[in-house]
Amino acid sequence: MLKRIVQACFLIIGGTLGILLLPELLVLIHINDIPLINNSYVTAILGAIIFYLITFWAVDYVYDFIKWTEDSLVKIPVTDVLFGSVGLIFGLIVAFLIGFAFNAVQVPILNEVVPILLTLLFGYLGFQVGFKKRDELLSLFGNRSNKKKSGDEEADKAAGKALKILDTSVIIDGRVADICQTGFLEGTIVIPQFVLEELQHIADSSDVLKRNRGRRGLDILNRIQKELSIKVEIYEGDFEEISEVDSKLVKLAKLTNGILVTNDFNLNKVCELQNVSVLNINDLANAVKPVVLPGEELTVQVIKDGKEYNQGVAYLDDGTMIVVEEGREYIGKRIEVLVTSVLQTSAGRMIFAKPKLLEKAL
Repeated sequence: MLKRIVQACFLIIGGTLGILLLPELLVLIHINDIPLINNSYVTAILGAIIFYLITFWAVDYVYDFIKWTEDSLVKIPVTDVLFGSVGLIFGLIVAFLIGFAFNAVQVPILNEVVPILLTLLFGYLGFQVGFKKRDELLSLFGNRSNKKKSGDEEADKAAGKALKILDTSVIIDGRVADICQTGFLEGTIVIPQFVLEELQHIADSSDVLKRNRGRRGLDILNRIQKELSIKVEIYEGDFEEISEVDSKLVKLAKLTNGILVTNDFNLNKVCELQNVSVLNINDLANAVKPVVLPGEELTVQVIKDGKEYNQGVAYLDDGTMIVVEEGREYIGKRIEVLVTSVLQTSAGRMIFAKPKLLEKAL
C-alpha cells in the first residue's frame, strides 16, 4: 500500500513539474513549435509519465527511507515527541514575530534571507530546548497537579495506585505473579518494550539455562496478562541514548513517577541513590518469614555438612538456612535444635543453632 502511495506522489509531482518546467525546457532545446507541446494537459501527462518511469528505480529507496523514519519515530517516547514539537512551534512563532518586525526595514536582500535564517535557527533552538528540558517541564506540571489534587494523589498512593514497572529479573523470578494474584500488588503493571526485547533475546540464547529462564519469563508475563485481573500495560517507548536496560528502567520510573519492582540488589541501590521508589521482592520475602529468636527450639532435618568443621546444615520450610554446630553426625536425621543467634544479611536470614541433646548433656 505504501509503495502505491509513493508512486501516486511521484505522478502528482511529475505532472506539476511538467506543467511548470517542461514548456521552458522545450524552448531551450528549440522544439516548442509543436502545437500539442504547448498544451498544459499534454505537459502534465508527459511529466507524470517521466516520473512514473523513475519510480521503478527510486520507489524502493523512498519506501525504505519512509519505513526507517516510521520505525524511528515509533521508538521515540511520546514525551520526547510532544515536548520537542511544542518547543519547535514556539521557536517558529518567535522566528515569525522577529521576521515580521524586521520586514519593517526595507532592505531588499536581507528581507528575503533573514526570515529563512530565523526560521531555521529558532526552530532548531526551540526543538532542542523542548526536548532536553522535558524532565523539568514534566516535574513542573507534576508539581502544579500535585497542588491541585494533593488529596486525590495521597489517596491513590495509600491505595497503591502508582504504576508498578517490572524489570527483567523479577519477571524471570516468577514470584511477582503470585504476589499479584494475592492482591498485595495493586495499581497498573507496566512492562516496557525494551524489557520484552531483553527477555526475547534471553529466550533465543544458545545457552540452555538462559533459554529456559527467558521462556519462563515470557510464560509469567502471559499468566499475569491473561489469567490475573490486574491491569497490564506495555510501554512502547525507548531511550535510544541509554544502552543499559537498568538505566532505562530508572529513567522511565522518574518520568512516570512509577515504582520499580525488582529483586536485583544493585538496581535497588541505584534507585535509592536516585530517589526512585522501588519494591524489592526479596525484601518482601524476608519480611514475611517467621521470626526466630535466640533460645527458641526448632525441629529440623540436617541434610548436609557445613563449611566449617563438624557443622551441619538444615533448612526451614521457607528456605531459611540453619547452621547446626556439632551437627555433622546428625546428617539425615531429624533432631531438635536450640537457636543461638540469627544473622540478617542482604542475601537473606541465616540461623545458627546447636543440637538440644548437647545442651541437655551440658
